[in-house]
Amino acid sequence: MTIRRTARIAGVFYLMDIAFGPALYAIRKFVVLGDAAQTATNIVAHKTLFQLGFAGNLVAIATYVGVTALFYQLFKPVNRTVSLLAAFLGLMGCAVLAVGSVFYLASLPASAAAQQSPTLALMFIRLYAQSFNTSFVFFGFYCLLIGYLIFRSTFMPRILGVGMMLAGLGWGLTFLWPPLVQYLSPYVMLSGVGEAALIVWLLVKGVNSERWNEQAAASRLAS
Repeated sequence: MTIRRTARIAGVFYLMDIAFGPALYAIRKFVVLGDAAQTATNIVAHKTLFQLGFAGNLVAIATYVGVTALFYQLFKPVNRTVSLLAAFLGLMGCAVLAVGSVFYLASLPASAAAQQSPTLALMFIRLYAQSFNTSFVFFGFYCLLIGYLIFRSTFMPRILGVGMMLAGLGWGLTFLWPPLVQYLSPYVMLSGVGEAALIVWLLVKGVNSERWNEQAAASRLAS
């Protein structure tokens, strides 16, 4: 597999991750804050859609694991240590979100038994939401490091690296300290723009293979 094809496959996986998206967005219509019984009723009434949200979550996690592995291979010549650290952060975010997905699915049987414990389903949903928020802190640091690697690379435009670093700061601030978001809301909105630009570039251009090979050769000589 050529490195350009590796980059394009990473772009496909990244696009799939965003397309399927976290199930948190699928359950917003079901959750009624302060009314556990109504929340449980909504989940049971839309059981199929709720289960599709869980399936979408698993696809999103799996594709992001693919992105993490391919990005490690792609940016290893730039800085092996930073690329490895970024991979660990990305996988950690995936692991936290995977655990949260178990809470998500557990809310379905809890909703069916809502008469015995009306607050249990809402508690599982809240645990999932907390897992979601925590995972995005790791994803934020991951994007920040990937942006740094792109900026230091010779085979991709530096502006994409700046966009990803802004994305990492945006996601990190949003989920690490939410009160700060209201003061930086226009800035935080740029987070998605940086990631979208990278995805488009990977799908359309990939990377400059010659420069990647040059940087990979220089990295091997330096080590």
